[in-house]
Amino acid sequence: METNEKFIFWKEVEVWPEYLERFPDYWTQGETLDELKENLKDLYYELTGDFLSSSRHLGILNMG
Repeated sequence: METNEKFIFWKEVEVWPEYLERFPDYWTQGETLDELKENLKDLYYELTGDFLSSSRHLGILNMG
């Protein structure tokens, strides 16, 4: 099953820091945009698997 996740990133002097929008407490980085995306995928699988039992999540509540 294909999943899409939004992520926040920016360019610093030598690296691209980033985090998943849904998990703002957990950051990663890469030297290139491609490396950054691969590191982000690894982070996603760690956070959504059974590896970290107390990871914080960002949710959206529909008030309608």
